[in-house]
Amino acid sequence: MSNTAGPEPEPQESEEVVRITPATVTVRRAPKFGAFIIVGAGLGAIVTYIVTSLYPVDPSVGFVALFAYFALFGISGGAVLGAVTAIILDRISSRRTRSVEAEHTTVEPGPVEGELED
Repeated sequence: MSNTAGPEPEPQESEEVVRITPATVTVRRAPKFGAFIIVGAGLGAIVTYIVTSLYPVDPSVGFVALFAYFALFGISGGAVLGAVTAIILDRISSRRTRSVEAEHTTVEPGPVEGELED
């Protein structure tokens, strides 16, 4: 990479208006509630399957029907536990907030060539 000896092009004047506004923003890490609920429901289904397979099955009902019935409670319970875990982690992360300085830049374009001005 070599620098070529030559005049640098001069910046052209534009009619854009650039506004920079300082602001104080709060930054923190927050859990995704949907992910916690889905993972909790999945774990509830797995635990329900394991617990259902540990006990003998009534031949008149069958394993699938028994698992489906208990999965209603297992999946719901797992989803609730996942939501509670997300709420607890959200409360913990809200204590670790910090404020930082940021700049908000707004660029308003000027008139385009050929456009009529009022």
